[in-house]
Order: sequence, then structure tokens, then C-alpha cells
Amino acid sequence: MNITHLVLDVLKPHEPSLPEFASSMANLKGITRVDVSLIEMDEKTESLKVILEGIGIYFDEIKQHMSKLGAVIHSVDQVIIEKQSRRQ
Repeated sequence: MNITHLVLDVLKPHEPSLPEFASSMANLKGITRVDVSLIEMDEKTESLKVILEGIGIYFDEIKQHMSKLGAVIHSVDQVIIEKQSRRQ
């Protein structure tokens, strides 16, 4: 079974910028589409809604990568998992 759609509530510092953050996420294995929306901004941080789509998204890898960027996942708001079909 593979995660194909993931919606995350993320808190990150102002740097990297949203385009840099989204591009960085798009480079991860299994991700084919990244949608990042700014929900709220304060003096030091940004709250984001991050939607990731792909084939075989690896949640632990995403969490580790975001941590390297200074970001923290506050919640997982939606997950879609699809079974791989076996062709015989």
C-alpha cells in the first residue's frame, strides 16, 4: 500500500521561502505534486497547509526533510492510501 495524498499542517521559520520550501519537498522520492499555502504568519514563523501527492510517499522521509529545513509537522489532516494492483 502506498500513500498517494497527504495534507499536513506545518510550522516553519520564514526561511527558506515558500517557493524554496515547495521545490525542496518536490525533490523527495515519490512526490509528484506539491501545493503549499500560507495560512498565518507571525514575527518569526509561518503556518502552512502542505498538500503532497505522488506514488509511494514516505512519511518518515518527509518528516526528517522538513526538520532539516527547521519545519515541524503540527498535524496530519488527511491521508489517502492506494493499494498497488498486481498484474498477472
